[in-house]
Amino acid sequence: MTVYLDCNATTPLEPAVMAVVTRFMERDYGNAASPIHDFGVFARLAVEHARGQVAEVAAARRDEVIFTSGATEADNLALLGLADHGLACGRRHVISTAVEHKAVLEPLEELARRGFQVELLPVGASGRLDPDRLRAALRPDTLLVSTMHVNNETGVVQPLAELAEILAGHGAYWHVDAAQGFGKEIDGLRNPRIDLIAVSGHKIYAPKGVGALIARKRDRAFPPLRPLMLGGGQEQGLRPGTLPVPLIAGFGEAAKLAVRTHEARSAANRAFREKLLAALAPLEPTLNGDQEHVLPHAVNLSLAGIEADRAITALKGVIAVSSTSACTSHTRAPSHVLTAMGLSPERVETSLRLSWCHLTPAVDWDEVVSILRGLRAS
Repeated sequence: MTVYLDCNATTPLEPAVMAVVTRFMERDYGNAASPIHDFGVFARLAVEHARGQVAEVAAARRDEVIFTSGATEADNLALLGLADHGLACGRRHVISTAVEHKAVLEPLEELARRGFQVELLPVGASGRLDPDRLRAALRPDTLLVSTMHVNNETGVVQPLAELAEILAGHGAYWHVDAAQGFGKEIDGLRNPRIDLIAVSGHKIYAPKGVGALIARKRDRAFPPLRPLMLGGGQEQGLRPGTLPVPLIAGFGEAAKLAVRTHEARSAANRAFREKLLAALAPLEPTLNGDQEHVLPHAVNLSLAGIEADRAITALKGVIAVSSTSACTSHTRAPSHVLTAMGLSPERVETSLRLSWCHLTPAVDWDEVVSILRGLRAS
């Protein structure tokens, strides 16, 4: 049986989450926007309960959670939703980093087309943003700062606490793409200076197709977002459409479990990581990114002399791995993240991303090493 080691792309469904989703698919299938009978009332209660569970992960208020189809939509709503406000008040400077996910980089390109000045800060080989670079880049007309929480390719955690200190006295809105870190690194996202947090359910063992934008109030007012779609008053007028109650209820359950079992999951992931690195040590891998600041469920490594594409194909009967973000894996382009970190073309071309979770079964590492040794010898 092939062992799935691509949890950064998407996670398996937690059994308890599956039970909740199934219940709302099969029995409690009311529309949350129709509380005129018991089916609708119960659906609405389920949505609000889930809203509170998601809010708890980031120590946010229940009414600050806007459900979306996932982090990509949430990123777009956060970034493009601020455009009108920026144009109206004359603040057209936007800061981000060169290692962001395409769900952030492409909306930023759209802002540039609309007349905003977008500044992408470099990160260096560590994969982390130097807070002093942000300090130097901030201007009076900076509307928005967008930084990820955890990198999807390297697992590197950004220094949110230090960035928050720098932004403490500035009026810029701060958006954090937390798709990879939500529910896995808890404290960082609980900093009240973060205005906008984008999250996805399918990264924390919930179904695909559901996520949220957490929009924190500042001085009792929500960030001045404009909706990207029109057609209803759902989600405080920011996200129209019938709410997918089964997905939302499952997302809420997953968020609850992420907090409740955080320590146990982290311990299981650390133990798996130790076995993985010990097994691959004879191949002398080079680990990419600052290993002092990575989450325990992922590793990005380069194996000299073994092209990533060949390794992925040769290993597919034993382990399922990737080399870049799932959203760019269909292209032949090298990883923009590793390239932005200044790694050599050879190191980028031989990089693999392995990511796992507390549900991942044991791996036959002897077979993995044997296959990779064969590739290096051929």
